[in-house]
Amino acid sequence: MTLLLSIIIIFLLIIIAVQSYGRRKMNTSLNEIQKKLSDIFEQKTTEKVLIQTDHQTIKQFLIQMNRLLDYNQQVIADYVKTKESLRKLLSNMSHDLKTPLTVILGYVEKLHLDNSMSVEERSQAISRLHQKTLNVITLLNQFFDLVKLDSGDYSFPLSKISINEVCRKNVLEFYDLLQSKNLRVEVNIPEQPYFVLGNEEALNRVLSNLISNAIRYGSDGGVFGLTVREDGEFIAIDIWDKGKGIAKVHQDQVFERLYTLDDARSPEFQGSGIGLSITKNLIEVMKGSIYLSSTPYEKTVFTCVFHRITY
Repeated sequence: MTLLLSIIIIFLLIIIAVQSYGRRKMNTSLNEIQKKLSDIFEQKTTEKVLIQTDHQTIKQFLIQMNRLLDYNQQVIADYVKTKESLRKLLSNMSHDLKTPLTVILGYVEKLHLDNSMSVEERSQAISRLHQKTLNVITLLNQFFDLVKLDSGDYSFPLSKISINEVCRKNVLEFYDLLQSKNLRVEVNIPEQPYFVLGNEEALNRVLSNLISNAIRYGSDGGVFGLTVREDGEFIAIDIWDKGKGIAKVHQDQVFERLYTLDDARSPEFQGSGIGLSITKNLIEVMKGSIYLSSTPYEKTVFTCVFHRITY
């Protein structure tokens, strides 16, 4: 009995020693984790907590902790990006509003103070004043449209629409402007009707934005084109020009909110960076996609792709 009792006591002591050693190792690991986390937060690094341990619970704990660090770092990155976007928004809006408002103020003061103006001069000033006021209203509407799209407040019911007819109508609406810019117009819209599940109001705005951009930035190429084509189970609309194009380094960014075309094309062109972002949002509302391909002075193409429906 004495020998058996001694063996039992020794066995229990071994178990206690192993457990004590395990606790010490665990405490050491936890202390290392705590120190590493403290360093990561204080230094604001993107490091992960990497600790050598055989303890399975601590291993799983580290995996989940590093996932949480990844998420936290992504949240911080998104916050920084959003903050920069808002800063750029204020800068762009300030610039784009300041210029026409200054002009508007100038015309108002001239009309108010200059009694020597002829009837024709006064009529021209009023006409320019009216146009600048419309420009400001358009800019503000674009800004509020983007806010509504982001918040999901816009309602665009989807129905069967004819791509062919909507494209023809939009080209006709811009035809006089295209002619006034001395642009050769190349339109290829098949007689065979193509239908997609979309929203005609949204598609009109998409085409209006893209055609306006092609005229504004691509008119130096001397040609404007619009093509409707079948692409497997999809229908694609290509809106293209042969102007100065968009440099490769900018092509992935032009659809980002507030990324301005004056960044992408030329400082002489000023824009709020809202139009293409709205265009992309509207296309995505219709379950479509938009792509850009550009080789300066050869061809710049914005391609809108939608699922074709045949019923």
